Order: sequence, then structure tokens, then C-alpha cells
Amino acid sequence: MNSRNVGIGAGAAGIGAGLAGMFQNNNPADAGMGYYQQIPGAVSPYYQPYMEAGKQAIPKLQGQYDQLLNNPGQKLNQIGGSFQYSPGYQFALQQALGGAGHAAAAGGYAGTPMHEQQNMQIASQLGNQDYYNWMNHAQQLYGAGLSGEQGFTNQGLTASTSMSDQIAQALAAQADMSYKGQLANTEASGSNWGNIVGGLGTLAAFL
Repeated sequence: MNSRNVGIGAGAAGIGAGLAGMFQNNNPADAGMGYYQQIPGAVSPYYQPYMEAGKQAIPKLQGQYDQLLNNPGQKLNQIGGSFQYSPGYQFALQQALGGAGHAAAAGGYAGTPMHEQQNMQIASQLGNQDYYNWMNHAQQLYGAGLSGEQGFTNQGLTASTSMSDQIAQALAAQADMSYKGQLANTEASGSNWGNIVGGLGTLAAFL
């Protein structure tokens, strides 16, 4: 084979390699891109229950705080509206009235208006004590309910923040990979065009 044929063959090989490289060039980021696209769907089931609980707790908590700010007295009346005497109230009342009755009998004023007024005062004092004890416990339970709802909103916020961070990181990684992949393609295309130009030059020299 003479040098002319060798030159022609080398030029054709250079052109063919360049064209093949241009048609076969794949973005190297494509292989990893699919994995990053799966991240939101993969992590969502772990965050979703807390996000939903937080979303449901927000309107409940907001409604309760609105009532407390706008009309706290009405909220107290609402809490106190379900008041019931404690099981020990009747026993304490009977004991107190019995003792007062014995004292009235010993003092000679049993059955008098004074005795009746004394009994009413005893019943009123014990009733108020029982009511305020009940309200104190009821308000503590109400506060625990508010704290519980606040906990759900905080968990929802934390879960939403973590979820958005995961998505943002995945998108940032995709953008970085896409940029680097495009850069690699540009460099490969330049190399392929160099092969083609070189092959054309070789052909021109021997034709």
C-alpha cells in the first residue's frame, strides 16, 4: 500500500472517529440524574405523616388562641360549663353539716335561722372549693391539649423544612451534574470536531 492510500485511510479514519464520537456522545450526568429525581418520592413517606398532622393542628390551635385572645372569660365559662361536683364533695358536706348540727344542738340554736344560715355558708364554701379545684385541673388539661397541638405544628414544621431541604439539595445536585455533563459534552464535541478537521486536512494533503 502506497503512502497516498495510507494518508487517505488515516483521514477517513479521523473523520469517522469524529462523527462516531459526535453521534455517540451521551451526557455523563444522565446516569446519576435518575437517582436524584427519586429522592423526593423516596423520603416523602417518612415526613408526610408529620406534615399532615401539623397541617391539621394549625387551624385547631389558631381557633383556640383566637378565643383566648378575643374573649378569655367566655373560654373560662365554656370550660366551667361542664363542671360536676367531685365524688368526695357530698361526703365532705355531710360531715361538715353533721358537725355543725351537733354544735348547734349543744348551743341550743339547732333548727333556728342562724343554724340554717350556717349550713348554707358551709355548703357554699365547700362547693366553691370543689369548683375551683375542678377548674384548676380542667385548665391544666386544657393547657396540655394546647401544648399537644403546638407539638404537632412544630413537628409538621420540622418535617416540612427537612423535606424542602432534601428536595433543594437534590435539585442543586441535578443542576450541578447537568452543568458538568454539558461541559463534558462541549469538550468532547470540540475534540470530535478536531478529529474531523484533522482528517479533512490529511485527506486534502493526499488528494
